[in-house]
Amino acid sequence: MDIVSNQQKKRMHPHKFILWVAIGSIVMMFAGLTSAFIVKSNQSTWMPVEVPRVFWLSTAVIVVSSIAMQMALRSFKQRGMQQYRLLMGLTLLLGAAFIIMQWLGFQQLWDVQNITFKGGGAGQFLYVIFGLHALHVLGGVIALIVMFIRAFAGRTKLYSAVPVEVAATYWHFVDLLWVYIMVFFLAVG
Repeated sequence: MDIVSNQQKKRMHPHKFILWVAIGSIVMMFAGLTSAFIVKSNQSTWMPVEVPRVFWLSTAVIVVSSIAMQMALRSFKQRGMQQYRLLMGLTLLLGAAFIIMQWLGFQQLWDVQNITFKGGGAGQFLYVIFGLHALHVLGGVIALIVMFIRAFAGRTKLYSAVPVEVAATYWHFVDLLWVYIMVFFLAVG
């Protein structure tokens, strides 16, 4: 009996496995996009783009949101539901602030730098790479909304940390992905 119990503890939860497969796919997609950026940037028609300053501020916001998410996960595991709710709300607000800052950054690209998708060069890559990341963050914010609502909806009968762990892992991933994108554009762009 102990052998079966130990084997079950070592298995990865199916939701976590699916998340890691999805993360692997997303990593490959962004690796391909950033590789294409490097190849295209060597063309003579290439037009560089200056990354708006608000994107740097949004980087700080998403890093802080990731810290808040980790603290929320710890609070959930310690069964501190009041602190968990507060930290989930903070993470959600910071996630929404990140999306708003992204929109403001794109406004600066349009209005100040006159960068459009049709303009060619780095602008196209900015829209595709940053836009795809924004979609992934939006998916994370939707997950945070669901987790936030569930935190207030009735008593928790089954105190499983798996949904919170999955949401936290995904949120940390989109955070790290954004940091990678910003470092990439700083170094290569």
